[in-house]
Amino acid sequence: MKHLIYMDTLIDDKRLEQIIKFLNSLDINSKRFIKIINQKDKLILHTFNEALTHSSANNIVNYEKLEFFGDAVLRLSASDFIERTYKSMSVGSRSELRSQIVSDEWLTELGKKIFIEKVIIKGPKAMGDENSKDTIIAETSEALIGAIYKCFNSINEVNIWLDNFWKKDAELYLQAPHKYNAKSALQEWCQSQGFDLPIYKIYEVSKNHGDPKRFSCEIYINGSKKAFSFGHSHKKAEKNAASILIQKIFQKKKN
Repeated sequence: MKHLIYMDTLIDDKRLEQIIKFLNSLDINSKRFIKIINQKDKLILHTFNEALTHSSANNIVNYEKLEFFGDAVLRLSASDFIERTYKSMSVGSRSELRSQIVSDEWLTELGKKIFIEKVIIKGPKAMGDENSKDTIIAETSEALIGAIYKCFNSINEVNIWLDNFWKKDAELYLQAPHKYNAKSALQEWCQSQGFDLPIYKIYEVSKNHGDPKRFSCEIYINGSKKAFSFGHSHKKAEKNAASILIQKIFQKKKN
């Protein structure tokens, strides 16, 4: 059996074809991207194998460095998309929109849409950890973005690929921003009503990392409890509770 050996990692023919098939499935409409994939360049394929390998499977060659790199690429690419698409948008609105289309939740959804989990190499420990599943999908998706950039040292192919997702997701956000920025929307509503700012009380109810109900959050406005929800982190619990409350407020307005 033929193998590609590079930088202390080994890619057998089966893994090689799996990576190529996955990259082609991304349907990135770029002739130079398709060309370098089909040429089976050792450096390029190693980079993508690295992006699709979890640290539980290889503590030396894994996606962590590319994920760190991909975070910066993602923010630059999103900023470029917003600049091209919404030229008259204010800086504040741009910042809010970008925070949505580069969020961990957005990356998780992106990863699920492209079925990235099928090509991630994990160790036994990560395979059996359902609580970290979405986190790994988001992190691997970010590493993949970093790897695509490294092919050309350019965001062009990243934009060609992600623009198709962002065009739809950005419009959904702009149609109802309160659904995504629930905490900001709730704060603005309290101020408009002359109320004190909402108070978030967090309680840890589980010690299991990644448990979707690890933390509970109660929201109080003017001393009265108005909403309650759970989350795998403080931030997520607060966001979920704020989302429930702001939806109630907007529903009352409609009625």
